Amino acid sequence: MSDVYIVEACRSAIGKRGKGLAGLKPADLLGLVQKAALNRAKVAPENIDQVIGGCVSQVGEQTFNIARIAWLSQGLPLEVPSTTVDAQCGSSQQATSMAATMVASGIEDIVMSCGVEMMSRVPLGSAMKDGNPMGEDYGNLYQPTSQFMGAAMIAEEYQITREDTDKFGLDSQNKAIEAWKEKRFDREIVKIEAPILNEKFEPTGERRTVDRDEGLRETSLDSLASLDPVPGQDIHTAGSSSQVSDGAAAVIMASRKACDRLDLKPRAKIVATTLVGVDPVTMLKGPIPATRKVLERAGLTMDDIDIFEVNEAFASVVLAWQKDLGADPDKVNVNGGAIALGHPTGSTGARLITTALHELERRGGKYALIAMCCGGGLGTGTIIERL
Repeated sequence: MSDVYIVEACRSAIGKRGKGLAGLKPADLLGLVQKAALNRAKVAPENIDQVIGGCVSQVGEQTFNIARIAWLSQGLPLEVPSTTVDAQCGSSQQATSMAATMVASGIEDIVMSCGVEMMSRVPLGSAMKDGNPMGEDYGNLYQPTSQFMGAAMIAEEYQITREDTDKFGLDSQNKAIEAWKEKRFDREIVKIEAPILNEKFEPTGERRTVDRDEGLRETSLDSLASLDPVPGQDIHTAGSSSQVSDGAAAVIMASRKACDRLDLKPRAKIVATTLVGVDPVTMLKGPIPATRKVLERAGLTMDDIDIFEVNEAFASVVLAWQKDLGADPDKVNVNGGAIALGHPTGSTGARLITTALHELERRGGKYALIAMCCGGGLGTGTIIERL
């Protein structure tokens, strides 16, 4: 297998539900980020062999192979094919793994992975509005549960308290606020011009530039302690759960041959990737076995990793992962996570890889490990090495 190099990774800012990015169609937002990645890498679009995108709610404005529609929406070459995958919250991380495999195998030379989710326009769960995919046979084997219930089960198993999750939520906010003050995200953000909507969700004819994550909020432990729990449990609140958001991200990967031919600068190497299955009832424990498996594949240990990006779907997911694997909290989500920044589900995997790459470059680190929990009982894992 050949080495796979990341030559570019960028993302939009993450918009709050109904706020900065909500006036854009998903294809338009993703297309703008796809085009920005090409421009930043100085890759002519016709040199991209394939585009692999991730999206969770593939219905309405996000259906009909959204990665392809986004590409075409920017007037990019129609000869470049695209595919959209669904691995739930891990969709764009799995898209990146699939793209990397294509390059490693020699099937393709340059592949773009990407992801989008516009939860303002296509709410989470929209794909099941007209029917539930879990039929009688599934119900005979597994008890259907929600992610809220899964997060509560994990908290109980690992003896994680409401106080623990409140503190974790506060830490996420504080780290993200500090990161923005120090301009750590500036290099990875693509500025987006978006229509401004009125209270009826109608365009006003005006536009604004969105270049900052909108979910950050000053808070305190007392404020977090006063919040009501989310449905079905008493451990997590809105202050310790990921935010409903809008966003897109893209990663371009190339072979050594392509880098030499097109004079591209490799910034990082894909060391190992994985996708694992876990109990779909507790659902959210995937980052634990995914981390173990991807470390084993890479021949590395937890101590070798400089930074971890573990998606903050719920505070208990990351706290359980830390307890189980003995992770150093000072290396985990050093710039905050989805609790503070937001979680546009289909784009978060590519966003985490993007943020991990830029943070490695900022601090001169070598290895980053990215892991996510996913609905239905999956876990994604990726290790990258800064060059």
